[in-house]
Amino acid sequence: MSISAVDNACLGVSFTGGTGIVRVYSASATDMWLVIVDAEDSSKILNEIDMHRGDNDIWSATSPEIVPGMHYGIRADGPVGPRHAFNKDLVLLDPYSHGVKRINNRDYISVATSNDFDWQGVAKPNIPMDQTIIYEAHARGLTRNNPEIPDDLRGTYAGLAHPSTIAHLLKIGVTSVELLPIHQLISEPHLIKMGLYNYWGYNTINYFAPHHRYATVAAQNAGPQAMIDELKTAIRELHRAGIEVILDVVYNHTSEGGSRGLTYSYRGLDSSSYYRQDDAGNYHDTTGCGNSLNFGNPHVVDLVIDSLGYWANEMQIDGFRFDLATTLARDTSNTFDPNHPLLRRIVEDEGLSGVKMIAEPWDVGLGGWQTGGFPD
Repeated sequence: MSISAVDNACLGVSFTGGTGIVRVYSASATDMWLVIVDAEDSSKILNEIDMHRGDNDIWSATSPEIVPGMHYGIRADGPVGPRHAFNKDLVLLDPYSHGVKRINNRDYISVATSNDFDWQGVAKPNIPMDQTIIYEAHARGLTRNNPEIPDDLRGTYAGLAHPSTIAHLLKIGVTSVELLPIHQLISEPHLIKMGLYNYWGYNTINYFAPHHRYATVAAQNAGPQAMIDELKTAIRELHRAGIEVILDVVYNHTSEGGSRGLTYSYRGLDSSSYYRQDDAGNYHDTTGCGNSLNFGNPHVVDLVIDSLGYWANEMQIDGFRFDLATTLARDTSNTFDPNHPLLRRIVEDEGLSGVKMIAEPWDVGLGGWQTGGFPD
């Protein structure tokens, strides 16, 4: 497998002049549609646009209706078979959407967002690794019970940057806060049936959008753009105080679960390409979570590199801790490869230069314990 990137730089929504374009990867789909829905009522379809397959199995649609704030999803159709799960009636999340809006326990919709934000000249602290002291924290739990923080800010992104939070972190002498997963997550169906939700966050459905639950109610009501801006503000103010922000990231599996799990995005777009399966459709699960992303596919490698680049540069994140990192470095034969294209590209990508990379060096598959096996 080559380490060169597929041309995925503009997957998701991008804008050129007055026209927007949406690009989605699927090698197996036979038809695909961009579905634009009403911002207030996602069941109301405003327009449906045919998407066309281009180079490298990238499907695209162009329209002046594609603008920041657009609420949208993707429908896909394709072959029937044990490795496929196409259902053209489902409106799916765009894997590259930077905004995700929760409609209810089952339904989510993608939202196009803008990258406009004033960082006020605040730069990353760039603390040397040998001087780094990491404080692992839950984005909600860290501030949820702090009486010095106003009630509406407790347990939120805004609460992370409250003066009392920053004063506490400085007092105890840490240099870096490592947040448990804040990518958009979905609670497992069995938890929802019990009236519970996934607190720890290791059940991601989108690797670009921040999780809605950790935003203030005001930001949630205003929409994904406001949630992104609230998180950026928190990162900026932590940086202003000289404190780094590291993210715990869960690229090894998604919240779609096993082969009988619910379909939100990747499975409906191209289950055969995104997930590691045998010809009978049995998932090769090295995560213990029902599925494993297929890092023998260069497009899946690109998904992670593009997500890391977005968070490191657009969101100004200082580092990443990779959950069950051995799964990320399994080759086409499902064997750990210390020279895997994903690991090579993380090390060599100029856009990730200086970003801290931390591996949890195991998974639950054969040969999964790889302490000391990852590159510098």
